[in-house]
Amino acid sequence: MSVAAVVIGRNEGDRLVRCLTSLVDEVSPIVYVDSGSTDGSVEAAKKLGAEVVALDMSRPFTAARARNAGLARLDDIGADAAFIQLIDGDCELRDGWISAGRRFLEENADFAMVAGRLRERFPDATLWNGLADAEWDTKTGEVTAVGGIAMLRRTALAEEGGFREDLIAGEEPELCLRLRRRGWRIQRLSNEMAWHDIAMTKATQWWKRCRRCGHAYAEGAALHGSGPERYRVRETLRSLFWGSGVPLAAILGAVFTPWALLILLSWPLQMLRLLFKGFSLQRSIFLTLGMVPEAQGVIGYHLSRLRGRRRSLIEYK
Repeated sequence: MSVAAVVIGRNEGDRLVRCLTSLVDEVSPIVYVDSGSTDGSVEAAKKLGAEVVALDMSRPFTAARARNAGLARLDDIGADAAFIQLIDGDCELRDGWISAGRRFLEENADFAMVAGRLRERFPDATLWNGLADAEWDTKTGEVTAVGGIAMLRRTALAEEGGFREDLIAGEEPELCLRLRRRGWRIQRLSNEMAWHDIAMTKATQWWKRCRRCGHAYAEGAALHGSGPERYRVRETLRSLFWGSGVPLAAILGAVFTPWALLILLSWPLQMLRLLFKGFSLQRSIFLTLGMVPEAQGVIGYHLSRLRGRRRSLIEYK
């Protein structure tokens, strides 16, 4: 069975060229969905033989909308691929992944999506790159969700209707939830799947990424939290407790007694707890500190919802 690819990106430059080059001899057709690039990405994609979709940027942009546009173009051009590799323009496919992912889906008809190992290309370049690389190091086997770099079964996606375009983040696990509710299963293999180049160089980028994560938790819980999976409820409450509850309790308590500031010691204790669970010291520290911008994202989502406003995309690069 054949595999097609949908690539999304904006101003990825040489990274997009590497991404498309890694796909050229592996899949067909390749659809590249561009969201307003000004660096020649569209021309570069066309030179490499990709079918290009330029999104109408007068409408609110989301990665989910871009992926759906790419999937729709595959239908429009009559592509008959049974499987579709989704990949972002800042990633580069690893040798052997397409055959491994396709083989797994061919041999396991009840699985809708499969992913492999994602690695940062330059994990030692910055602290933030290293944290992202550790984040990608997830368990293998059957999982509840995979990210936006994955191979999916086209019939399963058509059955569910694609990604939810109004989500500004967290659209991949939300789709996985809906697929699992229909009886489909999700797998992560130990095979190397792709290099990723997050290229984060500033603390402000890390902060925005964490805030976007908190927004995704809150919106996911609002959509599906009442279901049996309690989707994203635990993550939302955790972010609120550590990111806003602990500091607010310490600050408000200090009005009455300076001893209340000792509440802040729960942060280093949480870091120690994560350390003893096997996380590195660096990751233990930043997982705990990251709860603050996550809580900001949760609160921001609910404030926008109360005001009847749609949150704009939270971009970190």
